[in-house]
Amino acid sequence: MIALLLILISLQGAQLIGMASGTDTFVDKNSKLYQDYDHLYLNLFGTESIVVMVEGSDVTEPELLKALDRAYLSVQNIPGVVEVTSPSTVIKEVNYQMTGRSTIPDDQETIDGIIASTMPSALMPDDTHAVMSVVMEGTSSDSAQEDILRETEASIELANFPADYNIIVTGDPAFMIAMNDEMNTSMGILLSLSVVLMIIVLYLVFKHVRWRLLPLPIVLVGIVFTFGAMGFLDIPMSMVSMSAFPVLIGLGIDYAIQFHNRIEEELARGETDEEAVIDTVKHTGPAVLIALIITALGFFSLFTSTVPMIQDFGKLLMIGIVMCFLSSLFLGVTVLYGFDKISRMNILSRLGLKKKPSHHETHAPVTVNEDHEPDFLEKALKGISTFSMKNAFLVLAIAGFLCVGGIYADNLVGIQTDTQTFVPQDMPSLLELKHMGNILGGDDQLNLIIKSGDNADPELLKWIDEFSEHEVDGRSHIQGSSSIVDVVKAANSGEIPDSSEGIQEIYDQLSDRERDTYLEGTTIILLNFNIGNAMTDIGLEGIESLSNIVEEDIYWMPPPPGAHVTMTGNSMVYVAVISALTTGRVSMTMLGILLVFAGLLVIYRDILKALAPVLTMFMVVGWSGGFMYYTGMEYTPMTATLGALILGVGSEYAILMMERYFEERDKGADPEEAMQEASVKIGKAIVTSGLTTVFGFSALIASPFSITSNFGLITVMDVVLALLATFVIFPPIIVTLDKFREKRRHFHESHNRSGSGGSNILKSIQEAITQ
Repeated sequence: MIALLLILISLQGAQLIGMASGTDTFVDKNSKLYQDYDHLYLNLFGTESIVVMVEGSDVTEPELLKALDRAYLSVQNIPGVVEVTSPSTVIKEVNYQMTGRSTIPDDQETIDGIIASTMPSALMPDDTHAVMSVVMEGTSSDSAQEDILRETEASIELANFPADYNIIVTGDPAFMIAMNDEMNTSMGILLSLSVVLMIIVLYLVFKHVRWRLLPLPIVLVGIVFTFGAMGFLDIPMSMVSMSAFPVLIGLGIDYAIQFHNRIEEELARGETDEEAVIDTVKHTGPAVLIALIITALGFFSLFTSTVPMIQDFGKLLMIGIVMCFLSSLFLGVTVLYGFDKISRMNILSRLGLKKKPSHHETHAPVTVNEDHEPDFLEKALKGISTFSMKNAFLVLAIAGFLCVGGIYADNLVGIQTDTQTFVPQDMPSLLELKHMGNILGGDDQLNLIIKSGDNADPELLKWIDEFSEHEVDGRSHIQGSSSIVDVVKAANSGEIPDSSEGIQEIYDQLSDRERDTYLEGTTIILLNFNIGNAMTDIGLEGIESLSNIVEEDIYWMPPPPGAHVTMTGNSMVYVAVISALTTGRVSMTMLGILLVFAGLLVIYRDILKALAPVLTMFMVVGWSGGFMYYTGMEYTPMTATLGALILGVGSEYAILMMERYFEERDKGADPEEAMQEASVKIGKAIVTSGLTTVFGFSALIASPFSITSNFGLITVMDVVLALLATFVIFPPIIVTLDKFREKRRHFHESHNRSGSGGSNILKSIQEAITQ
């Protein structure tokens, strides 16, 4: 009943979850980068444009231009549209000056003359392409941008373009909306596939227990609790946090499997339901709780990232594992307790018993002989652990060599920073965006915000003119520049006035749109450098190098005294974000290892119990880097966090194995026997949870998004490596360390006894001499 109440509360909280895709998900609001981009650029000058590109045999035909004008008249009335630029408006304005009629001429010769003399190449790059740009505020919400896009598409349909022309509606907003739609669609399919695969593996591997599929609904309840906590704690849903839920399903189902496996084991011994629950909570509860704490410490390293959405990812993971643990401990054990009672009552009913029999009668029908014939998996696990313990030196030497080689190779693994490669390469919106870039030359920019005491200062405008010319001529990837200087020179016969008054007079004659494009008040000017398709051509590393060169040029060619230049814009944000996501992976992993070791040391106050799981997972970290290098994989913003994730997941397996090992040691077994017993008894549960995670994440490999597919592939690989290390590397490590400690303990005890005996003999000799 409590669980049902919490589910209802969680469903209410889930309705409070908001989507987040703005700058504040990439950059800390308190950082200078955010202040510059969001406050100085985006709010003052930033815009987003939907591009309508018309292509055909001849875009100068009157019928085509009239259709384009009908679209223009409709689109400019859409709420949220700031400005619309179209070839039809240029032709109508010139025709009005010539004839007094603001219409598209029917005479082809007149149209050709107007296009040749006044048409900007950005609106009509050639006779086969015409471009209409629908401009909206850069601060427009995602929903507002989608509304404008849909209205624009409807306006194009109603404009009745000639049938033999191709109309493409593209641009960054259109691409991002299409990408989000595709991601949401594919993610729903992939998660469904993940659940189906988990059902299959539970059915096949977890068959030694009753109600083998029960862990899946138990962990799904924990996921519902997590959704509720997200809403109440105001944790937004972002592209990265969406990927947390497959991780949580993989981790949470492990908790449910461990409790399920142990309570069935206790019932198989012939214990009552109450005794089975008590022993399960007593032995498995602390082990799983310790594993949870260590997993959380591994995830804690995600908070060292400077990217807010990665920090939110860490928060979500930590909350999620707690919720899944509580669901498994309380709801899972309670349901198993109830199911067993119902099952036993049904058995008694079939036997014709009306009253509750004695303890032994109750359990006789369902008790399983503990000395059953081992199945294939039990034999395999016992054989693997036995082999690794007998050949400890060889196994650890090979594992250590591969780990060291993998750590070295990890430094050579490439980093994928081209965001367009993260999406399906055959996605129509991507192909249209690339096609537009090929026709128009791309519109990536470096944006310079220039602060001064007077933006009408002629010396400042002359510096902007000279610096712009220097950069366009001297830097191959800077294809052009635009600023208020271009507008001033066009209004003053190609010259910059020598006085502030003359410049201010030109400013006063400009329309609000012309002035607001480059000026803010009397102290801020915007200078744009067009860098074409730099994101694709030279990548983010190249953009970062180019921005550094521009900053050096500003240093050697400084603006007038009192003026300050800040470089910002989308390109600079992406450079900072990708750098923070990818280059910090090593430090995150190392911090995670240190935190896990420190946490184990505090919990156990035993260096052996702290060292054995950490050494095992350190091997996995090295192997993972080597595997990525030799398979040609590259790090992405999502996979760069996997060091911390797999550290948490893998540590759990090793800790659960270690807990069972020392439980068997406390019963009097020697190290090899204890390890063999632990491998068989808890090994099946670990393999089941590991394979469930593997199969669940295998679904992500089928994603059309390479960033998601790589995430799933590398996660599957790392979980498999963690399982392999748990049964191959962990046994020789802990048995060797345990034996070494036992030898030292026996040595000290024998030394103390011999020392005590020697002192007694000496005392007797002294007494005899005295007498």
